[in-house]
Amino acid sequence: MKRLLIVLTAALLCACAGTGPAADREIKTDSDQTDADRRAGIRLELAQGYFSRGQFTTALDELKLALQAKPDMREAVNLRGLIYAAMGDTALAEDAFRRALVVYPNDSDTLHNYGWFMCQQQRWPTADSLFDQALAQPTYRAPARTLLAKGVCEARAGRLLVAEKTLSRAFELDPGNPAIAVNLSEVLFRNRELDRARFYVKRVNAQPEQVNAQSLWLQLRIERKLGDVAMVDDLALQLRRKYPQAPETQFLDAGRYDE
Repeated sequence: MKRLLIVLTAALLCACAGTGPAADREIKTDSDQTDADRRAGIRLELAQGYFSRGQFTTALDELKLALQAKPDMREAVNLRGLIYAAMGDTALAEDAFRRALVVYPNDSDTLHNYGWFMCQQQRWPTADSLFDQALAQPTYRAPARTLLAKGVCEARAGRLLVAEKTLSRAFELDPGNPAIAVNLSEVLFRNRELDRARFYVKRVNAQPEQVNAQSLWLQLRIERKLGDVAMVDDLALQLRRKYPQAPETQFLDAGRYDE
């Protein structure tokens, strides 16, 4: 199951702001902001931008300036753990997430991000518990995102039947999300539910703006198992024409259908 669940991105999995308890507070206007708020907000925005572009050291510098201006800024203490994790410093990342939960113990975004970090460390029970805590928060507004992460983590742990149920719940909440559809299709494929797997991935490949090498390769493998030779040939043609350098195309040319 080397390439299981391969369409997840930082944008889908990592919550940086806006869906935790802070979203439930009274709406603030410009007149409510202090100079420290403004300075921290500007630095945080810069840090998030650098983080999204993979410039982690610069992002960390800007984040430190944001925290100097406002040490308890929820979004900043949350982002700190993500940056350290992206930089590969697992000890600092874990410490940052724990410190964030001391300040904001029921913050859904931090629970989600900490859970995903634990999943990457293959600490499956801890990850599962953190995802469940995030989902249990009554003000949480992004449950589909956490169900997606939780389902991916369950599949990576080899719990494919449980992952199928979790990803099905995510799909019910957000049926237009291609990452959910493809990951659910992949799990169903691994569970040998081929017709259902085909249904979900075909939804993605029917949308030109959503189709990619991964989704085409997944459908090709499903159609091959189902014996639809004409569809396999069509999907192979699309892969070679649209994504000639993609790893999936190389797997196709080498006949490595289990990758």
